[in-house]
Amino acid sequence: MDRVMKVRCPNCNSKDIGKIGSHQFYCWGCFIELTVNGEKMSVYQVEEDGTLSSLDDLFFEDEIAGQEVHASQ
Repeated sequence: MDRVMKVRCPNCNSKDIGKIGSHQFYCWGCFIELTVNGEKMSVYQVEEDGTLSSLDDLFFEDEIAGQEVHASQ
């Protein structure tokens, strides 16, 4: 039996997520792209020319700050 991944958009909390690659998803609610690799999620804005701009610093700032604190101790 295949395990179904339940992904919610970290931006708009929508469940309307489409799969566009093996680990890539697209939110139809707010039009951002998500990459999920194990427990790690990255969030990207799709630019007009099709390039991706990372939004991780906006969504995961607390996690990044926590990692920096642990790394410096």
